[in-house]
Amino acid sequence: MRPVEEEFLAKIAIALQQALTQRAANGELGRATRRVLARGKGWTVSDVICTSGPSDRSFEERHSCVSIALVAAGTFQYRCGSGRDLMGDALMTPGSLLLGNPGESFECGHQHASGDRCLAFHYAPEYFEGLLPDPARSRPAFRIPRLPPLRELSPLVARLCAGLAEDGYVPWQELGALCAARIAELVTSVPTTTVNVPPAAIARVTSVVRLIERHPDAALDLENLAQTARLSPYHFLRTFERLTGVTPHQFVLRARLREAALRLSAPKPARLKILDIALDCGFADVSNFNRSFRTEFGVTPREYAQPRELH
Repeated sequence: MRPVEEEFLAKIAIALQQALTQRAANGELGRATRRVLARGKGWTVSDVICTSGPSDRSFEERHSCVSIALVAAGTFQYRCGSGRDLMGDALMTPGSLLLGNPGESFECGHQHASGDRCLAFHYAPEYFEGLLPDPARSRPAFRIPRLPPLRELSPLVARLCAGLAEDGYVPWQELGALCAARIAELVTSVPTTTVNVPPAAIARVTSVVRLIERHPDAALDLENLAQTARLSPYHFLRTFERLTGVTPHQFVLRARLREAALRLSAPKPARLKILDIALDCGFADVSNFNRSFRTEFGVTPREYAQPRELH
């Protein structure tokens, strides 16, 4: 792989790692740093890098508006106020979306690993409701604290990640509107879950998620991942799905496909051939890659690489 492609693809994770390295070198406490990318009347989008880790206390905060945050890198535990259908800590992983209601208290903890990077949209309640296809049916108040990395979210997540890695113009207002509408439609159909998993199991699953994030192209079958987590395959499969909302296979596949989508979105001089992208992202052959990509994104890799409208 050429260096320009490595720079483009690793940009999201590199910024987080640099912040963690600087924190360690300076002996600082962990903290969240927010960089506003764009704003308008009733909305803001920010790049948020958090360097907190297991030695840092989590503090109760409060959502001042409607919040939707894509986890672009890292992991953390999200606990929100009462009244949600998912109880306990929600494990936030790359590709998942944090959901916050105005006035609701919450805590974000890093008990099992350091750092995360999120793309955070904040909407004034009246502005958010105006983005919904049918506000009366979509229930502006989120009943669950997060959406896992579901197939229905893959095209949206890939576009948001590409925007975060982009140096030039990004249509953030349009992406924010699309994000609000899609999530409001999807959140009503996601089944409710009760999460009650021992901290040791959360730590083990978190270590596996971080491994997948670093090496999505590696040999990551159920047996290998379970061995890494020091759990039986059966126990690991159940625990992983309860914590992340998807199976290990789905999580690995979507991590690989997100990486492939980023490469296909790269500027033309940096773009590899589709065969090279398939092999580099961990697919054994291009036919399997083409089939998986079309199932996930609704278009072929070649079609995805062409300029397209937001929809």
